[in-house]
Amino acid sequence: MDEDTGENRKFDCALDLMCRLPPQNIEENVAKLLEIAPELTDEILSSIDQPLKIRLDKHAGHDFLICDYNRDGDSYRSPWSNTYFPPLEDGIFPSDRARKLELIANEAFKTYTRLYYQGGISSVYFWENEENLACAILIKKVNSDNPNSKGAWDSIHIVDIEERGVQARYKLITTIMLYTVNNQGNVGQMNLSGSLTREEEREGTIDDLNSHIVNIGRFVEDMEFKLRGSIEDVYFGKTKDIVNCLRSSTAQSQIKTHRELQNDLFTQLRNRN
Repeated sequence: MDEDTGENRKFDCALDLMCRLPPQNIEENVAKLLEIAPELTDEILSSIDQPLKIRLDKHAGHDFLICDYNRDGDSYRSPWSNTYFPPLEDGIFPSDRARKLELIANEAFKTYTRLYYQGGISSVYFWENEENLACAILIKKVNSDNPNSKGAWDSIHIVDIEERGVQARYKLITTIMLYTVNNQGNVGQMNLSGSLTREEEREGTIDDLNSHIVNIGRFVEDMEFKLRGSIEDVYFGKTKDIVNCLRSSTAQSQIKTHRELQNDLFTQLRNRN
């Protein structure tokens, strides 16, 4: 086995392992993974999505989400004020066209998050490549109201936009990470967590800049709807099956015990007679 093949196999195993571990522990697990295989640092950090973190834009008074797409060094750019935190003099900023789209998209997805998530935080970042546009749409919803239950939902949507006259082709890669932990006293703790990634492409008509926001918004909405259904089937559906199986096993055990008790009573009655 040559060196490149060995490195590729290590990397594939690392990705496979991370897919099977709880999303809420990704940072800790990635750190441990890098200790074991430091030669894969760049590949792992660029390939593994991590739970979104929240920062405060002190200028705009808005929270915003951080990721590699709004990072420059150790600073992160807010989509609301277009300012880096901590301050950065020579940071990278979007073009005028990308910035206009960014402002429109942030207002649109702020409304989307309020309607679909009953709160939460969203951030949208646009940039221009050599020929195409691209954007990252981030959504985070944290549930911490109930002391016996906590959880989080992170949506990461990366969109590549290829413009062709009055048509545009959109390539969307979506990753959903979620976890929910319930602690119900004597019942014990239940932890449901996981992640899903899907990729799709579609075309749309563009009349102006707003057309991109409309097309992307519909695409993201459809993708999230599909993934919600998949998550319900894969995670909660399987959990329901397991619970039903346990209930059935418990019921059969109780029936068996009851029958044994009946037989003992009948035997004792016969002996008395």
